[in-house]
Amino acid sequence: MDISVLGHHAIEEFPTDSGPADYALVVAGQLIGFIEAKKVAVNPQNVLEQAKRYARTTTNGIGNWDGFRVPFIYASNGEIIWHADVRTGNYSARTIASFHTPQAVRERLTRKLDEAFSWLTTNPNDQIARLRPYQREAIAAIEDQLAKGRREMLVAMATGTGKTFFTVAQIYRLLRSGAAKRILFLVDRKALAAQAVREFNSFQTPAGNKFTGEYEVYSQRFRREDFGDDDPFDPKVLPASYLLNPAGGQTFVYVSTIQRMTINLYGYERAYSQSKDDPDYEDEAETLDIPIHAFDLIIADECHRGYTSQETNVWRDTLNHFDAVKVGLTAAPAAHTTSYFGKPVYRYGVEQAIREGFLVDYDAVAINSDVKLNGEFLNEGESVGRIDTKTGEEILDELEDERTFESAQIESDITVVDSNRKVIEEIAKYAYEHENRTGRFPKMLIFAVKDIQHTSHADQLVRICREVFGQGDEFVQKITGNPNVDRPLQKIREFRNRPNPRIVVTVDMLSTGVDIPSLEFIVFLRPVKSRILWEQMLGRGTRLCSDINKDHFTVFDCFGGSLIEYFKDVSNFKIEPPSRPPTPLPQVIENIYQNVDRKYHTGLLQKRLRRIEKNMSGNAREEFAKFIPDGDIGKLAESLPARIDKDFTATLGLLRNKEFQNLLENYERAEKVFLVSYEEHDTVSSAAIERFGKFDQPGDYRSLCGIRPLKRISGRSTFYPAETSAILGTESPIGAFPKPEAK
Repeated sequence: MDISVLGHHAIEEFPTDSGPADYALVVAGQLIGFIEAKKVAVNPQNVLEQAKRYARTTTNGIGNWDGFRVPFIYASNGEIIWHADVRTGNYSARTIASFHTPQAVRERLTRKLDEAFSWLTTNPNDQIARLRPYQREAIAAIEDQLAKGRREMLVAMATGTGKTFFTVAQIYRLLRSGAAKRILFLVDRKALAAQAVREFNSFQTPAGNKFTGEYEVYSQRFRREDFGDDDPFDPKVLPASYLLNPAGGQTFVYVSTIQRMTINLYGYERAYSQSKDDPDYEDEAETLDIPIHAFDLIIADECHRGYTSQETNVWRDTLNHFDAVKVGLTAAPAAHTTSYFGKPVYRYGVEQAIREGFLVDYDAVAINSDVKLNGEFLNEGESVGRIDTKTGEEILDELEDERTFESAQIESDITVVDSNRKVIEEIAKYAYEHENRTGRFPKMLIFAVKDIQHTSHADQLVRICREVFGQGDEFVQKITGNPNVDRPLQKIREFRNRPNPRIVVTVDMLSTGVDIPSLEFIVFLRPVKSRILWEQMLGRGTRLCSDINKDHFTVFDCFGGSLIEYFKDVSNFKIEPPSRPPTPLPQVIENIYQNVDRKYHTGLLQKRLRRIEKNMSGNAREEFAKFIPDGDIGKLAESLPARIDKDFTATLGLLRNKEFQNLLENYERAEKVFLVSYEEHDTVSSAAIERFGKFDQPGDYRSLCGIRPLKRISGRSTFYPAETSAILGTESPIGAFPKPEAK
């Protein structure tokens, strides 16, 4: 057969000297690869060896790469595709989501990666201004691994050390060298996407040009409010054709949220679950047929995100769709992160950044609240407020019996107004002392337990802060994902850039990725169990801020210092596994039916039924009575193992009934009562926590970082960078700040 006359063809049973190959791939008259096809039951990874044999023994090849006469080989069982590009001595086979298109193959044949890697080697990264030493080291580590053929890499860099700027610099070098041409920069929030676009727009290349003057930078569609009032609003939206028909001549960067890219690939049903009121909701995304070669490099920021297996699968499937080099960026590696990207090729931790002066450390204060540590006891006859959680209506009532609430129930089932007020009043003492000492009221971030309509802990804290500090509504603001927060992204920018608000109450919207360099107080009024979340929250305060000569920040642990104690021995880069979401109830039932670990899943179903029994309303019992005697879910749970043993068919017939399953998931819940205690009084105190290890004093620790005590005010040393005294003088550390009025 004369294959030179063929365009884009797959030829069955193509002859080679070692036997016929299942399929030979011809592009523009050239034999470029082989496919070995097997049944679904066969693992194609091992079958790839057979395709390699054909690649070595064909007489129609287009070159010779260490004995291979064609560059591309594939093996598939119809579900999984394994692929290898054998043109380099250190090639590694990998799985891909689908076969490369003829266009992708032609482009790959024309790429000259050896020349690109040579350029990276001969052009040191010190040509880029403002790069810090550790950022240069991280870039060198990535480029070294790229040249060795590695396709998944992880960079672990502490929050606040400039990951975005480092990333833009790395992307510039890869584009300039030709090592990459189409780059996807994935983030997990619109605020971070907008921040990345600003960073690209402001980046200056070694030639003195703006990044956008040398390369195209596109983004997803933003709204005007995603940018600040003073920010130029000129992001260029990526044309759909760039995704649908990637061309070899295109060179660009695309900034997108992973939610949007997931919707583009799989539709809304596969994306993260989002409310339409969520500021990160992707309301204009469409499903597109994007080929696997649309990008040759993907950089995933905050790639530790995905605290559950379900979330992990979403972003992993999105990354896996593309046959591209993938670089993950994180401040807190998790198990699912390292299992995908591998161990970090470069690490730069918090402690090292503090020692080298690129981050600031924190002082710790334990707020001791009897209520938050020990719970609450209400006496018979005590007046409480009962809140209808559906309408918000509050009715004053007297308890007919005494009640005890564990500490875990505080703000979940009951709130003690006096406790929250006294905690804020205790923190206010430190805030005013800080203002008297420095001439500025500290920017303060308070983490609340929840922001649920009618029982919002965040709303209560906002009201209390406004009353305690008496500086008006603009002084204290709430920033959460609750739909009752107007333009939260704009509020974040105002918190970062403007005098007000000085105090912000949040739940978790500001826990990651938000840059507030002037933040000096972080208050934990919510418990935290995740090491990743703890470090991300602390990371809000570690950033330098030369405008205020910031040398440390203060953490208020409102659980008696127990949070700091819990996390004190946790390494900054200890790997934490993601939490596992519960198995859907219909799947539990199906596992019992299919005899998949039946005893375990029967016990699991019993527990779920007991939970339903405790939460169901009287109306729900009547609905269940249509299926089981008296609607008694508790009796069903108790008798379930025996019923399955005695009458498996009838019992599973009931459990697999779609209407019954729908009722199990969507039964009417009993009305939840939330109590407000007005008469109980909390006892609150505070004390500094010593956390400097072998150092006797905080000053000893800070002196290691070039920071020394400058002036003692109110019995407390004030610390500033050593060079500051030469500028401000030892007698006036607050410089031109006006003296605050007496409180």
